[in-house]
This record gives sequence, C-alpha cells and structure tokens, in this order.
Amino acid sequence: MSKSKRRIANEIPTATEAAAAPPATTKIAMVVSLLSRPEGASLDMLVRSTGWQTHSVRGAMAGAIKKKMGLTVTSEKVDGVRIYRIGQELAA
Repeated sequence: MSKSKRRIANEIPTATEAAAAPPATTKIAMVVSLLSRPEGASLDMLVRSTGWQTHSVRGAMAGAIKKKMGLTVTSEKVDGVRIYRIGQELAA
C-alpha cells in the first residue's frame, strides 16, 4: 500500500470511532436554543430537557454559555418562577 493510500485509510473512522463521536446536537446547544426563545426557559424546563441536575444547568449557564461563548444570560421572576433568557433585554 502506498503512503497516500495508508494516510486516507487512517483518516476514515472505524465503526467504534464513529459510534463514539459526539451527537450532532449537544446539550449545551439545546440549552442555548431554549434560552434564545422569546419566552426563555425555566430551570425546571432546562433540567427536564438535558437530564442534568439543577446545579449542572446553572454551571453550564455560567461557564460554557456566559464565559466561554460570551453570551449574556438574563433572568426575571414571572409568577414566582425564574425565567432565563439569552440576548434579550427584559421589559421593566
């Protein structure tokens, strides 16, 4: 086998590598999508959609979304439930 054929063969993932690949839609992307909606998302909604615990959702918002992605997460209390949103100013 020539060098170029070996290199191409090495670039094709095996079945186990393909199965271990991350999903096309990550949980962080799911959280960002929910927070980007005009109505935002409650903590309970984020917990149910990701399967994470509450402290993990809050940590993802603070770390991955705020610090790493540089997005602004705002919150307000509506009818006793805290609603989180991304990139939208809240009406006073």
